[in-house]
Amino acid sequence: MRGRADVLEPAILGLLHETPMHGYELRKRLNLLLGSFRALSYGSLYPCLKRLVSRGWIIGIDSPSAPPQHALSGKRARIVYQLTAEGKEEFLQVLSSSGPAAWEDDNFGVRFAFFGQTDADTRLRILEGRRSRLTERLETIRLSFNRTRERMDEYTLELQRHGLEQVEREVRWLDGLIDNERGQRRARPLGAGHQADAHPAVDGATGTPAQTTEKERG
Repeated sequence: MRGRADVLEPAILGLLHETPMHGYELRKRLNLLLGSFRALSYGSLYPCLKRLVSRGWIIGIDSPSAPPQHALSGKRARIVYQLTAEGKEEFLQVLSSSGPAAWEDDNFGVRFAFFGQTDADTRLRILEGRRSRLTERLETIRLSFNRTRERMDEYTLELQRHGLEQVEREVRWLDGLIDNERGQRRARPLGAGHQADAHPAVDGATGTPAQTTEKERG
């Protein structure tokens, strides 16, 4: 159960960082984020939400737009969950981490889903770590496949081949992402991100620095 919690907690923080949500909407978004093969039940979501509330990272408030019939029927208003300041700080800590935990099968998908909010250097470290991990796995699978293929029946052989091809595809995909990230880094001026004001943006129409264009106008 701890492994699932390790995935759920950053996923919930990340989704609530975008916008407050009630439990039903949050569960739908989590199912999309984590994949249908790991569909969540309310039995796993709400204990996690309670843990996050107890840590002070999120709070739950009654929805101000609860349907009038709820009051008449005695039903409780929906609770909307939102991040606290401490929760935002925790999520930023998650975004800045790039150690081995971020490369693992369970965690990588969640971290990748929030790459748009992650800085470029951290993205690259995670992608390179993931590729390194899968390259090791690929070598292990190939060695096992070559040693045992003579003793396998045709279905076991196909299953092994399928697993091998899946890892090979992901490694190629990671290679493309890493090349793209490195290309973006090479394209950035020296010190970009630290001294952004010192490096003018490029004018999209002329291809010249915007600052130079303004001087020419003057």
